[in-house]
Parts: sequence; structure tokens; C-alpha cells
Amino acid sequence: MDRTIMISLPVADLAQSRAFYTGLGFTENPDFRHEGSAHMICSETISVLLLTHEKWQALTARPVAPKTSSEVGLNISCRSREEVDAMNRAAARYGGTPDVNRVDDFPFMYGRDFTDPDGHVWGAKWFDKSMLASRIW
Repeated sequence: MDRTIMISLPVADLAQSRAFYTGLGFTENPDFRHEGSAHMICSETISVLLLTHEKWQALTARPVAPKTSSEVGLNISCRSREEVDAMNRAAARYGGTPDVNRVDDFPFMYGRDFTDPDGHVWGAKWFDKSMLASRIW
């Protein structure tokens, strides 16, 4: 069995966060029904578990980080530069903040960072695998 990654994120507004992640192309797991949470699927091996602040604090004594902080940077691969741009536009359209960092524009990589409505930083990244493999850059 392949390992999977489930990223748990505390969110202030569960409905807004569901709409945001759905807007990015995630799908909600219809079999996961727990009050104060939503399981959003990115791929067969990557998903995000959205937890209201109340649910988060029922599971851990660690505080919810302020919206203006960065406890971790999350990156997601894209198939093309155009997909990176589309994800950045979707983030803005669904309540996130686009381009929170400088745009990474290199021959081997293109990336744009955005936040979700709760300030969690995501980086949409495209890599030219042929250049990475040959270390031409």
C-alpha cells in the first residue's frame, strides 16, 4: 500500500474553506461525515482534513496559529505553467490571497504562492523534469 499524506488544517469558517478547496479542484470525501470537519481529496495519496477551531482544539492543546503567520509551506505540483496560473486565480476567486511571495520563474521551475482563507500558504509549482534530471540549471 502506498503511503498517503493527510494534512490537517484548522479553519475559521468550514463552509468557506470547503468552497475554497473545491474551487482549487479538490473533492469532498462523501463517506467522511464528522461534525466540525471536512475531508478534501486532492489525489489518491494526498488529502486535507479541514477542522473548525473548536474541533482542532478538541484534538490538540497546541494553539491555532494566527492568520498572518506561516507554520508550514505546502506545495502542490502542477502539470504546466498555465495550471499554476489557473490555481493562483482560483485561490483569489474563492477567498484566498494570490501571490503572497514573489513568483518563482526559472527555466526549470515556475511557481506562485497563495494562501487559503485562513492564511495557510500553498505553493503551486511546475517543474521541467528533463532539466531537473540533467541538472542543466
